[in-house]
Amino acid sequence: MIERPESVAAAIAQQRNVDGYVGFANLPNQVYRKSVKRGFEFTLMVVGESGLGKSTLINSLFLTELYSKEYPGPSLRIKKTVQVEQSKVLVKEGGVQLTLTIVDTPGFGDAVDNSNCWQPVINHIDSKFEDFLNAESRVNRRQIPDTRVHCCLYFIAPSGHGLKPLDIEFMKRLHDKVNIIPLIAKADTLTPEECQSFKKQIMKEIQEHKIRIYEFPEMDDDEDSKLTRRIKERMPLAVVGSNAVIEVNGKKVRGRQYPWGVAEVENGDHCDFTILRNMLIRTHMQDLKDVTNNVHYENYRSKKLAAVTCNGVDATKTKGQLTKSPLAQMEEERREHVAKMKKMETEMEQVFEMKVKEKKQKLRDSEAELERRHEQMKKNLEAQYKELEEKRRQFEEERMSWEAQQRLLEQQKLDASKTMEKNKKKGKIF
Repeated sequence: MIERPESVAAAIAQQRNVDGYVGFANLPNQVYRKSVKRGFEFTLMVVGESGLGKSTLINSLFLTELYSKEYPGPSLRIKKTVQVEQSKVLVKEGGVQLTLTIVDTPGFGDAVDNSNCWQPVINHIDSKFEDFLNAESRVNRRQIPDTRVHCCLYFIAPSGHGLKPLDIEFMKRLHDKVNIIPLIAKADTLTPEECQSFKKQIMKEIQEHKIRIYEFPEMDDDEDSKLTRRIKERMPLAVVGSNAVIEVNGKKVRGRQYPWGVAEVENGDHCDFTILRNMLIRTHMQDLKDVTNNVHYENYRSKKLAAVTCNGVDATKTKGQLTKSPLAQMEEERREHVAKMKKMETEMEQVFEMKVKEKKQKLRDSEAELERRHEQMKKNLEAQYKELEEKRRQFEEERMSWEAQQRLLEQQKLDASKTMEKNKKKGKIF
């Protein structure tokens, strides 16, 4: 190994301040103009039961009618099963345009049996990672659309009794795939004391079940560090959403009108809406995108590449040595698929033969039953025929006996009439 001279190394490590003006200090402005021209993309997923105010909160966050009376929220349109629905809107502010994609999961947690109701959400996130990975693998990789899910707002019902088993299972399934920010929905239904107790209970359960929610980065600036600590102390954020403008003390605010007063959306004493909006849009949106790209997407990409190059075995266990080439892996998968198809064909043939045997046996049984019934009917007809013949014979005998009696009576009558005539003749003679 050739060692580098100390003078060269020192020259490379040396820092120099330019006395005059060169111009590379303008590079941040170039990056800014390029970014503004290209625009920004952000995908936000909202998950929670129906009726927790997800659509209202999204409208309140971005001050846009993403969901309206003409186009209501997905929870009002799809109620039967868990589905994933995307809504895109182009938001412009100060010459900067943001392509906002809202991913909603109507039907989540609304069924009696919620087993595997998180699977459509996992499939959607993985499919977006897969699309981005395929786009990176193409020859032309210009302008790759970033449709990956950058943040997931998980709405927790304000029950006051901690997390439900569904909440725990969902966050455990997705904390390795997306940045999860838990929210207490409709916080105006809880008193301040109940809300604080509920927050402590939720954070305790999150730590007990080792659920990893979004971790806020460490900031160098004191103000940013204070803001980060304030957000961490308020987690999970208790929010209230409303698009109605109400006048309070001569000032128009967005909030909810109650008989006892007004719950102001943007009042930090009433809820954590402003903290969520500042964190999500103004201070940590880029960090959410960076964590998605550098952590969650890289984990997915590493697993995909390891499955292709190392036959699904972890690369750390094989010390980086490839066990099979991609072509050999594809050939083996093809052989496995052919063997699987042959096995399925054999099983289908066996099932078909069994069905045919069952049909033939049923036909034989029905034929034997028909023959038995035929013989029984034949025997019954023969018995009836013999009975009729016997009755006919008896009838013939009775008829013949009766006719004989009638002839005898006729003969007796004839003899009697002849005798009477003879007696009459004799009487005349004498």
